[in-house]
Order: sequence, then structure tokens, then C-alpha cells
Amino acid sequence: MLFPAVVTALDAAENLPRFTLGTVFTGWSLQPVAFVLTIWVAGLYIWGVVTLHRRGDRWPVGRTIAFVPAGMGFFYFATASGLGTYDDTLISVHMVQHMILSMLVPMALALGAPVTLALRTLPAAPRRWLLVVLHSRVAKVLTFPPLTFLLYVVSPWALYFSGWYPATLDSTYLHEMMHLHLVLVGCLFFWPIVGVDPIPGKVGYPFRMLLVVLTLPFHAFLGVTIMSEEDVIGGDHYNALHDGPMGSWLPAPLDDQHLAGGILWGSGDLVALILFGVLFTQWVRQSMQEAKREDRRLDLLEARERAASARAGDAER
Repeated sequence: MLFPAVVTALDAAENLPRFTLGTVFTGWSLQPVAFVLTIWVAGLYIWGVVTLHRRGDRWPVGRTIAFVPAGMGFFYFATASGLGTYDDTLISVHMVQHMILSMLVPMALALGAPVTLALRTLPAAPRRWLLVVLHSRVAKVLTFPPLTFLLYVVSPWALYFSGWYPATLDSTYLHEMMHLHLVLVGCLFFWPIVGVDPIPGKVGYPFRMLLVVLTLPFHAFLGVTIMSEEDVIGGDHYNALHDGPMGSWLPAPLDDQHLAGGILWGSGDLVALILFGVLFTQWVRQSMQEAKREDRRLDLLEARERAASARAGDAER
């Protein structure tokens, strides 16, 4: 057997209780991949922050909050809470999970500036390797804004309108890889836009705003398309669950799918508004910092002119 963890969803199906809003916070399940990744990634980040503090350097608290409780916390919440428990039972629940993993988690991780933290805490040799990676052609290609935008908007279409999504419902391995794929593609898109790390692919704030605006119609169109579909995206998976022991409370698969499309449409616009707020704040801060630097430069020039005038006056006397 190629993947020991690969089992069909029907073989592993449980008689889960009715899904409610409270179930999101009470229906936790152990997800080994998500658990190990969260512990390791968050732990390494915290270790880096502690290393900085021990040598007397400062690290913004906001960045730590963005990366650990927000970024990795949302990642674990989306994959191990009731959202993770029911994500292959209700496509509407999966869609909430999809939006968290593809938008909120990457945005928070980017704001945490882990690359900057690594450059400030790694030993000399690993730091040089990281710099080589950051300046490589591969990094420049993977952070090229038109390419990351294309990946970000095409990926969900490929997921839901090919055999990819039904395959993830029948394979635990592919299901976990889908979660990581959503985060990875989201990071490639959001890191050059809102991230503060020194990575290639950075563009001016007007173009960043334009990229965000361009994602809106794609999310909306995908959501409307899913809402209008008359075939169940997950193949026979959801129909089979409906005919099983959970059929007494499960909604009709098409009704749940239409709800999922609405969630995708509405939440995409909501997260875009949050992203606009973040970008606007960063833009204002950058403008203020540039204004301060310009003021210091002008003050220095003025001081030099006064000193030169004073020396010229002394020479004349």
C-alpha cells in the first residue's frame, strides 16, 4: 500500500452528532500533521524571539502575536477544531476552513516577519544559505506578482472543478496536503503584498492595492458558480453520507453546496476589506517614515549650510 494513512472517507465515516456553531469550539479532533507543524513552527519562532531578548535586542510584540496566536493558531483551529472534524462532512464547513487557510493564515504569517527574525537569530552559515535562497532565481520567480496572482485565483477553480477535490475526500493523505497547499499558495500571494520581510517580488503600494482589487471578482465569480451548480462537487461522497446514519440531520448536499458558494463569496470580500485596512496602515506608516527621513536630511543640510556660513564669516574677520 503506497500511503498507509490513505483510507476512503466512507470506511472512516463516523456517526457525528448534528453540526452547530457550538460544535466548532467543542468538536476537536487530533490532527497529527497540523499538531506537529503548529508545535514546531510556532516553537521555532518563539525560540527566535527569546534569543533576541536574551542578547538585549527588541522584537515587536505585534509581529509575535501575528505569527503565533493568529497565524499558527488559526491554522490549528481550522484543521483540528470542529471545522477540521466536519470539513469532509459538510462542504459549507470546508469552505469556512478554506478561507481561513488561504487568506487569514497567510496574511497573519506574513505580518509576523519570520524571515527577518531568522536573519537576526541564525548562525552565520545558515544565515548565508538563507540569503542565497532569497536572492535565487527560484525565489524571484515564486514571488513574481503576476505569477502569484495567477496561482492564487486559478488554484480554487482547479480544486473544485476537477477530480482533485473528490480525491481529497477519499484520501487522508491528499486531504492533509490540500490544507498545506492552500496555506502555501496563500503565502506566495500575500507575502510580497503585506509582508515586511526582505523578499523579492515587492512592488509599490498602488500595485499591491490593484492586485487585491483584482482578486475580488474572481472570488465572487467562483462563489456564484458554486452556488449555481446543479451537480455535487464532491461526487458521490456527500450523497453517500446523506444516505448513512448522519442522514437524519445532514442538509441536502446541493443546499449545503449553495451555502458554501455564498460563504466563499461573502468572506472573500470581507477579508479583502481587512487586507485593504492593513495595506492602508502600512502605506501611511511608510509615508510617515519617509517624511521623517526627509526632514532629518533637510535638517542636516541646513546645519551644514549654517556651519559653512559661520566658517566663512570667521575667515572674513
